[in-house]
Amino acid sequence: MGYLLDLLYLAAIVVASPYLLYAAIRYGKYREGWRQKFLGSVPLRSGKNKCIWLHAVSVGEVNLLAPLIARWDAQFPDWECVISTTTLAGYNLARKRYAPRTVFYCPLDFTWSARRAIRRIRPDLLVLAELELWPNLVSAAKSFGAKIAIINGRLGDKSLRGYQRIGFLTRSLLEQIDLIAAQNEEYAQRFRQLGAHPAAVAVTGSIKFDGALSDRHNSTTKRLAALASIQATDHVFLAGSTQEPEESLAVKVFSKLVEKHPRLRLILVPRHPERFDEVARMLEKCGLPWQRRSTIESTGLDPCARILLVDIIGELAHWWGAAQIAFVGGSLGSRGGQNMIEPAAYGAAVSFGPNTWNFKDVVAMLLAREAAVVVKGGAELETFVRRCIEDAAFAAGLGQNAQSLVLSQLGATDRTVELLSRLVATDATTRRAA
Repeated sequence: MGYLLDLLYLAAIVVASPYLLYAAIRYGKYREGWRQKFLGSVPLRSGKNKCIWLHAVSVGEVNLLAPLIARWDAQFPDWECVISTTTLAGYNLARKRYAPRTVFYCPLDFTWSARRAIRRIRPDLLVLAELELWPNLVSAAKSFGAKIAIINGRLGDKSLRGYQRIGFLTRSLLEQIDLIAAQNEEYAQRFRQLGAHPAAVAVTGSIKFDGALSDRHNSTTKRLAALASIQATDHVFLAGSTQEPEESLAVKVFSKLVEKHPRLRLILVPRHPERFDEVARMLEKCGLPWQRRSTIESTGLDPCARILLVDIIGELAHWWGAAQIAFVGGSLGSRGGQNMIEPAAYGAAVSFGPNTWNFKDVVAMLLAREAAVVVKGGAELETFVRRCIEDAAFAAGLGQNAQSLVLSQLGATDRTVELLSRLVATDATTRRAA
């Protein structure tokens, strides 16, 4: 089966090669880590300590790991922790955030690259964040004797239908997973439906609640707010994790409201770094004063610029703490939404579009608690922002409800680490008996 998958993967790469080449030239994507990805030439781990390998696809999953790594290090200080990612943005953030731990690109799911990476890392425990099911990597880790876990597991409707189409492969794959820590019972049941051992599936809640900051006075948020000269009297509207055309909609809302509300500030944080220049060109055409975040230290803050384009990866979680009004992007298009827990934790007045299937359970909780508002387009977003500015009680109520919800959901990290620790304890017992 492994070699058949190799052929399918190679065929897929050939078909996608024009796009891959274009993205590499146009956006700088896919240029780095080729030896690690194709050959499994990841860093050679020479130490003899036990090892946990954490895999996080991109920026969101990399941030997700923070509370788990802290908890694991406290409980297992002798273990070595290595981290793999798939994207350039995820790789750069992981190196910055988790140094001096080893960070590398996860091998593509070819038999040779997966096996070589496993031999070089020698993990005792392979942990996959959310839903990263790669048959050859899982098989290689299993053959090596590593335990395998999925944490913060989620399985949406679209993913479920996709895996059901290859049910024979999915069942074989899931049967090799020792632990699936699902975010809720709905996801857990879907994993069981696809063939996971019922005893291997547990509900832990979402680690994203634990990783969300709730103190607006944290040192990084205070530094960023001071850098942007945000005043207590400002109305800060932040549109974060956005995709096209959400930035232009936010700018239109700002332009309609700023004349009547001159203390209004707009912060834009696009989801993907390759779109920073695209959004900058859009801002150039809008005719309003604006500034890139990356230029503030070198050129100073433009006092006329009421629009800030954050073009630095890894800062969004702290910028949310500087905003009173939030729009969470990826929700007016086809992406399925982005993490709305972060602005909710700070007590911001949260809004997002109707397309949020990636966070279906979180959205349901927020709406049930009257802790967020769904906006279906630019007109409704304008109405929402205007009301938050002019009706302080409305905005404060939304924020208080949102923050209370987040605080009530804490504890998933502790539950997850407890399950992982049982897994490695069982493994140690089994090895001693053998």
